[in-house]
Amino acid sequence: MIRTAQFTISSTDVLRSPQTTMPEYAFIGRSNVGKSSLINALTRQPKLAKTSQKPGKTLLINHFTVNADAPDAWALVDLPGYGFAQAGKTQRETLRKMIERYCLLREQLCSLFVLVDARLPLQAIDRDFMNWLGENNVPFAIVFTKADKLGKERLAANIDAYRQQLLEFWEEIPPVFVTSAEKRTGCDELIAYIEQINDQVK
Repeated sequence: MIRTAQFTISSTDVLRSPQTTMPEYAFIGRSNVGKSSLINALTRQPKLAKTSQKPGKTLLINHFTVNADAPDAWALVDLPGYGFAQAGKTQRETLRKMIERYCLLREQLCSLFVLVDARLPLQAIDRDFMNWLGENNVPFAIVFTKADKLGKERLAANIDAYRQQLLEFWEEIPPVFVTSAEKRTGCDELIAYIEQINDQVK
């Protein structure tokens, strides 16, 4: 259960991130997929993570502490989006290195949540990133966002097609969650999953 959530710090590199032993869960995905909105929905704080209609807004590693000063404290992280076409080559490379260093070097990271738009088929950039995570043994789950933008039948068909595409590259699909930040769909399931991992790492 999320009782409190507060912004901790923004950093430009994993080595400048908070030196804590709390379990950590990071949200990542293509620019404008809804990372900040989902964090706000999970915590029931609409202004906790800064949201923007303009893609590529998050350029830092943003840390948030959940249930601070309690034995079950843990951390949420809002990572920069990838694949922002209008970003310059230098900026894209800087963000790529920032993301990869965080994924590989952050010992507290228990799981990465890779957010994908439920309305779209499997995108090459998402597939390549998930393959990279698998190759580097980075634990992750897939989180479909914006589920409220589709009817139930279309949503189910899209997710089934997505699964089938993934099975062309994977023997087993990571955990999958279907969410809507606007309606808080899937938020309780995500929190329960995090709590399950927290119980295992205590």
